Amino acid sequence: MSQTARSLGSQDSGFSENGSEVYQSVSRAGIASVVMGLLAFGSFWFLFLVLLAVTGLIFGIIALRDFKRFPEELVGRPFAQVGVGLCGLLLIAVPTFHTVVYLTEVPEGYTRVNFAKLTASKNSMQKPTDFAISINGDPIFIKGYIHPSSMATMRAKKFIIVPDLGTCCFGGQPDLTHMIEVTLEGDQYATKSLRKQRLAGTLSVNQQLKRVDELEGVFYQLKADIIK
Repeated sequence: MSQTARSLGSQDSGFSENGSEVYQSVSRAGIASVVMGLLAFGSFWFLFLVLLAVTGLIFGIIALRDFKRFPEELVGRPFAQVGVGLCGLLLIAVPTFHTVVYLTEVPEGYTRVNFAKLTASKNSMQKPTDFAISINGDPIFIKGYIHPSSMATMRAKKFIIVPDLGTCCFGGQPDLTHMIEVTLEGDQYATKSLRKQRLAGTLSVNQQLKRVDELEGVFYQLKADIIK
């Protein structure tokens, strides 16, 4: 038995066509392909997880190649076939889904704003950007993550959003222009979540820092009519 086949899985005894005893291994690469494909379903919510589908597809292809090279020494071909099919399907479905969402998520009457255009560079003075000042009072659509220290309860009408998941998860004091204080209008509430929030409302830009609980302060405020 080859060293490659031994490395792919646990051994089990079997018999070749001529009746001699051989040892068979379950393809770990095939099983890994299925596992990666199942985990990659999370990419419908977190796009970066689509990398798991890429990895799973590679494992599946490797497994199918090894089944051709060692047909009597490996078992578990269906795992590899399912893994390749699942990961391949996700690599088509996930980008399509996120493209459709991107093209249809902005409500009528609002303008999409990229968080990066509101954030001052680390080497410059922390103050509102020229772009932010130019859209003061405009109806905008923006996406961000709820900063954990800005919500004392599981549901709230007021909270802070930040542009990246790292700041959201680990807390701490973000850069001043990396925060927007959101106030939800009507009977809407936000819940604590690691999911990216989609918000539409009117942006207010303060020239002076506005103090907020638990954080140093904000320049930007959003009266949100819609949260998704």
